Amino acid sequence: MRRRPWVIIAAGVLLLLVGHTVYWRAMAERLRAGYQAWLNGQVAQGWVVGSGPASIGGWPVAASVTVPNLTLRHAGATIPGAVNVASAGVTLAVSLFNPTVLTLSLTGPVHVRAGDLPDVIVTGDEAAVAVPLRAAGDLSVGVHASGLRLEAATGAWHVTVGLLDAEVRIAAAPPADQSEPAATFTVRSEAIALPSGVKWALGPNISSLSVEGSLNGRLPETDDMRRWAEAWRDGGGSLEIRHLTMGWGPLGLTSSATLALDDQLQPMGSGNGRFIGYAETLDKMAAAGMLTKSAATAAKAVLSLMAGTSDTDQPSAVDVPLTLQYRTLSMRQVPLVRLPEVDWPPQ
Repeated sequence: MRRRPWVIIAAGVLLLLVGHTVYWRAMAERLRAGYQAWLNGQVAQGWVVGSGPASIGGWPVAASVTVPNLTLRHAGATIPGAVNVASAGVTLAVSLFNPTVLTLSLTGPVHVRAGDLPDVIVTGDEAAVAVPLRAAGDLSVGVHASGLRLEAATGAWHVTVGLLDAEVRIAAAPPADQSEPAATFTVRSEAIALPSGVKWALGPNISSLSVEGSLNGRLPETDDMRRWAEAWRDGGGSLEIRHLTMGWGPLGLTSSATLALDDQLQPMGSGNGRFIGYAETLDKMAAAGMLTKSAATAAKAVLSLMAGTSDTDQPSAVDVPLTLQYRTLSMRQVPLVRLPEVDWPPQ
């Protein structure tokens, strides 16, 4: 009789384990069915999808489906140029204790190639995308990566990012007018190392880069990029950068701006920026040929007048209005940089 409590406890634990296992199995199979439905949808849209056999796992804390050697290819009128993606493996997982978010994790290198662009290999210590499973409301997609590395398959260049966190929220309903956001975004990154084969005026390392903003106006329903841009522009669409900060070499920048597209589908707009270390930054840009020495001298003179007196032991700092028109970034009618033309794919 003394053993009966232990028997009851053992039986209870066994029942909990069996129930938990059944729950895990059901969630994993549901996840696998969802992946198969997504795959069928991509095939229906013209994608060619290949992979090894999917396997379930994650017990006891999560239900997961791992898909090895996933490849996606598409070529057709709906997407400009051919797109090829190949991943060593993708894992879809849902926590059994909070099954409201789907996490997609990448394992091994991912090859990405679009059109005539070179093959790019993406690797990282950690790379995951989080998507909520609720059907109603805005769609929020989060990205987290650490030790991220992008490099050409030929080994000609590479970019590394120590830490990347991003979130994009897409409105469930189209905005009522052009001033309302169709999507908002937040991106924070640290320790960015630029390709070493290029001579960067401010150095090859960006210590930090963060941006918050929104894409305003109705988003056109077309897959043609040029027509999409034209329709978005004609509908009064705009890109609002509410807050941007960057530390790059001697430059510290805090800025906000509102951008749109002109009649040539080139960016235009206006904003304000606070520049720290502007004198050394302009000197380095002139030395690299990004702007003429006369333009750098004129810009420093104007900025010095605007900045007023300051402690000479501190980096020069000033708040200035900025405009972008005809691909030229200007400060108080003083041209600073001529930007490259945005080359939209032909219709």
